[in-house]
Amino acid sequence: MSTLLVRHAQVLATMDDDGTEIADGGLYAVDGIIKHVGTTSELPDSADEVLDLSGHVVLPGLINTHHHFYQTLTRAVPGAQDVGLFDWLRTLYPIWARITPDDVRIATRLALAELALSGCTTSSDHQYVFPNGSRLDDQIEGAAGVGLRFHAARGSMSLGESDGGLPPDSVVEDQEAILLDTERVIEAFHDPAPGAMTRIVVAPCSPFSVTEELMRESANLARRHGVHLHTHVAETYDEEQFCIERFGRRPVELMEDLGWVGDDVWYAHGVYINDGEIDRLAESGTGIAHCPSSNMRLGSGIAPVRRYLAAGVRLGIGVDGSASNDGSHLLGEARQAMLLSRLAAAPSIEGGRLLTAREVLRIATRGSAAVLGRDDIGSLEPGRGADFIAISLDRIEYAGALHDPVAAVLFAAAVRVDHSFVHGKPVVRDGELVGVELPKLIEEHNRAAKRLVG
Repeated sequence: MSTLLVRHAQVLATMDDDGTEIADGGLYAVDGIIKHVGTTSELPDSADEVLDLSGHVVLPGLINTHHHFYQTLTRAVPGAQDVGLFDWLRTLYPIWARITPDDVRIATRLALAELALSGCTTSSDHQYVFPNGSRLDDQIEGAAGVGLRFHAARGSMSLGESDGGLPPDSVVEDQEAILLDTERVIEAFHDPAPGAMTRIVVAPCSPFSVTEELMRESANLARRHGVHLHTHVAETYDEEQFCIERFGRRPVELMEDLGWVGDDVWYAHGVYINDGEIDRLAESGTGIAHCPSSNMRLGSGIAPVRRYLAAGVRLGIGVDGSASNDGSHLLGEARQAMLLSRLAAAPSIEGGRLLTAREVLRIATRGSAAVLGRDDIGSLEPGRGADFIAISLDRIEYAGALHDPVAAVLFAAAVRVDHSFVHGKPVVRDGELVGVELPKLIEEHNRAAKRLVG
């Protein structure tokens, strides 16, 4: 049995149902599970590890609901910097076709390291290209040693250019091979138990890169095995027009017809979704991963976040691909979500209330956990995993903001975290990654990126 005691946090924000915030707060965990939360005086006096967090704000670990780790290798690529999604993809597909298994491992490790330093303790990732013998196994191997919880989404593309899809034929796979390999990785790696570190998600890429048959069969496969479903939906106006022209339906209508709604499904983006569709998503329990920086970077639009929240749609935060962001700073992404929601509300601000920092932090913790189908993380409460981050308030970014440290986390400039624990184990300590030799990793990653892009 291992025990962990956190003491003397200036404020500990639990993100529980009541939004409890505790001055001089802390927590006590046994074998990675929180047993007690409260003021320091209410907690035990000793543990195997005692962490004094005086002068820190403590929050539940942030949860990333959408990413493409391999895209860290193709940031700021010339020709893909100033175009929309479809042209961006056409530029990058040929580069991604050169990715090797080693590239996948290196990119996964770097992306998770970057996420950890930005406050992420759980991340999903959507890998949908598997060239040159690469497999989802390479991601799982690359993730080992970083220490974050990982939802590995086995993506796929089966509709190449010759059949009317967007991707070149060189990066698509045979449908039968996709389904067989997806079932293989579920059986090999998926852990459905509470506290799981690794879960598998079934994730055909998008309406413009897979067939309707693959979408149906993927949903059937996922539900036979009790795993979640994920795909891109309603990201751009181009996608909407593609779906109308090819399938005679809007993207959400297409998903409904294919069985892709329910509390085991979440979509990335959800920018072009109307009020009636929002209501139907809320009724079905279908989730949305909001990726504000990517939507801005590619000029895709602004997701209707306030309408999602008002309707009761499950909503989480995602940084999206590091070639369409071009970063993996989850705390910064939450800040961007807060600010962009205010811009979207601009015509009706007079007399209205803007989305608050605490509401957005809740989306990035409890909301994201719900999107991934997890009730064992996302808040600091007894029975939940001991996944938390701590940020020192003694820094220039927070000068003048100490009257409300929790709000300062989003209103002030996004920073690196000072401490991060996952299941009671340190991932970041004193601002440094534990178990990751970052300079060496960056050197390997830059070498791989140079080979790919030239």
